[in-house]
Amino acid sequence: MGLAGRLYRGETNIDFIGSRKRWYIASAVLVLICVGTMVFRGFNWGIEFSGGTSFVFKQPSGVTAEQVSETVEGAGGEVQTVQEAGRGADAKFVIKTASLNPAETTEVKEALAAEYDLAVNDITDNAVSSSWGGQVTDKALIALVVFLVLVAAYLAIRFETKMAIAALLALLHDLMLTAGAYSIIGFEVTPSTIVGLLTILGFSLYDTVVVFDKVSEDTRGIVGGSRVDYAEAANNAVNETLMRSINTSLISLLPVGGLLFVGAGLLGVGTLKDLALVLFVGLAAGAYSSLFLATPWLVDMKEREPRYKALKERVRARRAAAAKAAAETPEVDEAKAADETTADETESDDREPATAAAGSGSNRASSTGRPQQQRRRPGGNRPGRAGGSRKKR
Repeated sequence: MGLAGRLYRGETNIDFIGSRKRWYIASAVLVLICVGTMVFRGFNWGIEFSGGTSFVFKQPSGVTAEQVSETVEGAGGEVQTVQEAGRGADAKFVIKTASLNPAETTEVKEALAAEYDLAVNDITDNAVSSSWGGQVTDKALIALVVFLVLVAAYLAIRFETKMAIAALLALLHDLMLTAGAYSIIGFEVTPSTIVGLLTILGFSLYDTVVVFDKVSEDTRGIVGGSRVDYAEAANNAVNETLMRSINTSLISLLPVGGLLFVGAGLLGVGTLKDLALVLFVGLAAGAYSSLFLATPWLVDMKEREPRYKALKERVRARRAAAAKAAAETPEVDEAKAADETTADETESDDREPATAAAGSGSNRASSTGRPQQQRRRPGGNRPGRAGGSRKKR
């Protein structure tokens, strides 16, 4: 309950800002890997973007994807992908080939029907022009640009320009990682992928806005003081919103993970994996960037301002003075103790002569053999006599 309780109460003290160089290096490595994969390997574009012909039919018992691919290529079709959708009695083959004319399409269908004892009408074909995919791409890019412009304007008005820049940089980072994951894994890029990308944009910005709202609240008015600098106040804000970010990310990732690992992985629903993968990677990247990248980038930009530079210097000077005072305090106590010891020794030395004189008088009395008698007061009574004076006879 220790860590969980601190997370729940927002009492963690993780140094997100002080360790930001580590996050920068890790993110730079991931982005470089993704860019290299996209450049040298490219994407597996779906039929909606590359154009071509698709065939869908019920999966015959005991038939594999490799056998179906050989049958189609034997009929003159250039197979791009063969997918298995569904399980059990609902299992189907989805075959995508390069563009075929009507005669070639009919020949492929007849070859499949003859090979696997199917009716020609049981095989569904669909021809898609590559121009349609180009139109989808253009509209998606327009939607993305409009979305980014509106979001940047909102963040600049609601918070400030530097927060808008940091949020958009984090968003670009999330897009690069998601696109790189598609290139590495080799999943098809379909219209569902575009829908998923637009969805994760909103989620990534939502989480970042929540963190920035707390940063704005905690850093308000700190320029006039000298207790904490901007980086420390921002780090405290991230820690205070850490549990909220974790809860939001988990609630979003669990159902998406169910779609990806259960729906597409265990149940074999291939039509879900395009949407599920982009959502899963995008949501995870958005949660990471809002905590480890967006706020540190904001701190780097803010600490270049003269007022926050001056604040940082004041905080350092105050802490240095406090540390110096704390270091000098034990020395003062030791000096005081040394002075008291010296005073005690001096006082002891002053008492020694008097004690010695008293001792020497006692020795003199003992050397005569008779103890010294106490001096009588004038008019006092003598011992052994009654009355105060002697009578004459």
